[in-house]
Amino acid sequence: MKTAQLPPVRVAPAVRAQIEAVLQAGETLSQFVEQAAVQAAQRRQAQQAFVARGRAALARAQETGVLHDADDALAAMQARLDARVAALRRS
Repeated sequence: MKTAQLPPVRVAPAVRAQIEAVLQAGETLSQFVEQAAVQAAQRRQAQQAFVARGRAALARAQETGVLHDADDALAAMQARLDARVAALRRS
């Protein structure tokens, strides 16, 4: 598989020193930058998917007129969480 290159990143010397100080054993600066770029892209994809789900829910609510009270939704989520915590404690 061919590899692609990212453009060079210019940072202040203090930023480079800060990054180098947290590199794990055997990890290179290039590996750190690649991992950071991948994680940032994944976060943005998750954010975009979240916004898309929100927009779809809003459109559905506007079309159907069915709205759910925030307190009811939070109570339902809390009940599911409580049930899961209780199940984990039993096992």
